[in-house]
Amino acid sequence: MAGLGTFGSFTSTTDASQAVSSGEVKLSLTQHDSLGTTVQANGLVPGDTVQRAFPLTRSNATEKLGTVSLTTDAYKDNQLWNDATNGLKLTMDQCSVPWTKGTGNTLTCTGTGANNTPVLNLNGGAVKVATLPLADVTSTLNARAASSYLRVTLSLPSDAGNEFQGLSNTIKFTCDATQRAGEAR
Repeated sequence: MAGLGTFGSFTSTTDASQAVSSGEVKLSLTQHDSLGTTVQANGLVPGDTVQRAFPLTRSNATEKLGTVSLTTDAYKDNQLWNDATNGLKLTMDQCSVPWTKGTGNTLTCTGTGANNTPVLNLNGGAVKVATLPLADVTSTLNARAASSYLRVTLSLPSDAGNEFQGLSNTIKFTCDATQRAGEAR
């Protein structure tokens, strides 16, 4: 017995592609010849204050940031760094525009911002290897996708005694930026 039958099959194929790229997190510090942290602060005596511009920039091509934090450390372990009472004091505050050089070596904020409200205030021994989140800085960098104009102020307290004579140190500032939280895209 033989059977006759017809078999047929319809098919269809389609292709699609999806472009995918990963984002970047990029933070940079721009130094200014006469105002930046590359300018040495020599010959400090008790009561002296040193101010330096510290502009952080997030490129427009990078993703928004989750956090920005600052870690400070010193290259030498001496009283300038370790003395919680009379060691160096560090304050960092923010302006909406680049700081301008005023009389002496003071930096003035001609814009708006936290000129009188520090985003960071460390005293003496607390400065040693401190990692601090800079929430105001993160917000500024994300809102403008541009720059956060920071000012670092270092001071040697008036009560620092003879044991501080002739000491030197180098302070290292490390800013770390993390990615924003993952989201549905």
